[in-house]
Amino acid sequence: MRPNVDITHQLNGRVKEYADANDLDVDAAYTEVIEAGVDELEDDN
Repeated sequence: MRPNVDITHQLNGRVKEYADANDLDVDAAYTEVIEAGVDELEDDN
């Protein structure tokens, strides 16, 4: 599942690879990636 935002095929492929490498489905991988990104943004402030 791809979120309803403009994500390049390359970035989507990286998330799929992350999912495969970590035994996750793509939805769970997107959730982890987005949460990690938000955490990083909050840490920068």
